[in-house]
Amino acid sequence: MPDFPWDSLAGARARAAEHPGGVVDLSIGTPVDDTPAVLTEALAAAGDAPGYPTALGTAELRTAAAGWLRRRLGVEVADPLGAGGPSLIPTVGSKELVALLPTLLGLRTGTVVIPEVAYPTYEVGAVLAGLAVRRTDVPPPDAAGVVLVWLNSPGNPHGRVLSDDQLREWVTWGRAHGVPVVADECYVTLGWDVEPRSLLHPEIAGADHAGLLAVHSLSKQSTAAGYRAGLLSGDPGLVRPVWEVRRHLGLLVPGPVQAAMAAALDDDAHVDAQRERYRARRETLAAAVRGAGLRIDHSEAGLYLWATRDEDCWATIEWLAGLGVVAAPGSFYGPAGSTHVRLALTATDERIAAAAERLTG
Repeated sequence: MPDFPWDSLAGARARAAEHPGGVVDLSIGTPVDDTPAVLTEALAAAGDAPGYPTALGTAELRTAAAGWLRRRLGVEVADPLGAGGPSLIPTVGSKELVALLPTLLGLRTGTVVIPEVAYPTYEVGAVLAGLAVRRTDVPPPDAAGVVLVWLNSPGNPHGRVLSDDQLREWVTWGRAHGVPVVADECYVTLGWDVEPRSLLHPEIAGADHAGLLAVHSLSKQSTAAGYRAGLLSGDPGLVRPVWEVRRHLGLLVPGPVQAAMAAALDDDAHVDAQRERYRARRETLAAAVRGAGLRIDHSEAGLYLWATRDEDCWATIEWLAGLGVVAAPGSFYGPAGSTHVRLALTATDERIAAAAERLTG
């Protein structure tokens, strides 16, 4: 296993903590706003839960999830309550699914394709399954040995959004070579300069979802990272084996959390309100970052600014720590990120304002 990357930030955190105004931690990206009442009330109401939850997900949750996919993303999954195999299931957050998907699919040899700049857990999941990793942002000319493709749009850390043509190119490639293509779409509701499109949208996937999966999460859009509430949807032929193995392993989303998920997925108002909070923080922080002389690349969607001073990312990390600000070094996300840092929008209004003041002061 690779070293846990966040441990290497201990020195920068200690230095930032010495700032008289306190530390502004923009490194991890954990939500800080209150979980909306629509979730907390549903969770409490379902608190009497003496029996085991279902790995498949309650009918209420699957119906709500299918409705959310249709309403928010224009995606029509196969009958979520049908007998032909599930088209969607709940997961214990999205990170667990990302880390375990190669194992859950029974992949034993071969190579997993991940983006050039990528969330570290894609690589961790391949390593856990004993698979090799190949980084590329375009379909490789040779598919020999490739057993799984991960896409991430909007991307973490850089907020890059794949175009419809780029998504279709991956769909065509995956189907031609019999390789499943999986899109991590945890930030799909947070498009700023562009509107992200789901891999499962009919204009991308075509008439069905053969060979395709998508991963979604309530952590950011519903300020519910502590609930560990995620979704896997797409090709029933791929969802079913994942569900079957999860049943054996006891990877079950708690019943009260499933009730909260169903309530959240039926409600758009709290998602839109949180989005506007992030929009305001993004505008404040982006202006300050640019005012401090950094360039922001991509960042057209998601919860991060991908910024650079065209120097080694650790030099930028040290400079920021001197201002009492902690960011994530781009090297966490692969060699191609070595000159960038990731700044999260998931801090309070007061802390975002403090960071902006320090950057421009």
